[in-house]
Amino acid sequence: MKAHVALIAPLMVWVIACSESSDPGGPSGGGGSPAAGQGGSAAAGASNTGGAPGAGGSATGGQGGGESGGSGATGGSGITGGASGAAGTGASSGTSGSSGMGGAGGAGGAGGSTNGGAGGMPGGSGGSGGSGGSGGTGNTTCTRALLSSTTDAYFTALAAHNPSTLPLAGNAKFTENGEVVAIGAGGLWQTAGALVYKHTALDTMECQAMSQAVVPDGTTNIPFALRLKLVNQQITEVETIAVRAGDYSLGASNTTALAASGNTVNWDDPVPAADRNTREEITAWMNKYFRMFPAGVCNTTSACRRIENGGGNFMCSAGGSCSANQPGPMDDELVPRLILADVETGLGIGFTMFQGNTDMHIFKMLGDQVHGVSAVLGAAGNAGW
Repeated sequence: MKAHVALIAPLMVWVIACSESSDPGGPSGGGGSPAAGQGGSAAAGASNTGGAPGAGGSATGGQGGGESGGSGATGGSGITGGASGAAGTGASSGTSGSSGMGGAGGAGGAGGSTNGGAGGMPGGSGGSGGSGGSGGTGNTTCTRALLSSTTDAYFTALAAHNPSTLPLAGNAKFTENGEVVAIGAGGLWQTAGALVYKHTALDTMECQAMSQAVVPDGTTNIPFALRLKLVNQQITEVETIAVRAGDYSLGASNTTALAASGNTVNWDDPVPAADRNTREEITAWMNKYFRMFPAGVCNTTSACRRIENGGGNFMCSAGGSCSANQPGPMDDELVPRLILADVETGLGIGFTMFQGNTDMHIFKMLGDQVHGVSAVLGAAGNAGW
């Protein structure tokens, strides 16, 4: 894939798991019937953060008596108990499971008699299995499936006006249109209906999911943007933009067009491996787009369209130009607060402030070109982040 940065800039806004047998030859002492060790019952970890179960002991008992004629050999000791529990992923470091005790050996058979020695005593019980460890730290389990299911859970909870069903961290931060408020306390959490449409970018490296959507606000469908950040499978950040009438002075919203863009741009469709751009190329395109606005608009297809809250349907290059230069230290026309990427679907996501609006841009890139740009903007004094 060509390692160069493509960038676009719209006009006013952007998108963005033996017993050992006796020897023959003479009556032998009966072998100790080994007792199998009990398997450790694995302790399951807590929901979402549980460690992997400890391995069961399944320790074998002592072995049987010796050969005929001689005194029986002492049975071997039982195998040491279950292995320590492996640490899982979650909030705290994993704690090893305790080891089981070794089983005592069986006594040997008595020797010499023509009838054979008496059987050895059964072997001791095997050790019990180690307990499962508690969760480990980090985002090592962040997957596309996790981000996607958490996003779906958010929209379900929003429509039910009940955030208690979400896996929220104790210190989770929530904003709507730049205002920091308690999640569920007001705004769209009190008025939202069932999700009408969304397209979503999934950044597993940063464990963040970003959606542009159409959601009812009471009886009126509105453009809506959502960013979720997860740490240890819990939501720590929720950023939302709800665009109501009059929130964007540069154009009217068009939720029908926003929903229709899913069929024309195919935002959620994976990009063929041969046509994928790297994470670095995708994020650099957005960085240039913002910092050199409007001169950062580069490498857009002739069919590329830019929409703002669903409205506008501008050519992606309308009102901009393409500078051959990369952004320098003084290029800060629009300062990106956060840039994320979904390499699998070719989506770049950028957040900035634009003319009194908090702004989420999403663009679709494949084959080193940008094929669509969408921005959701809502009036705000600041981003709240």
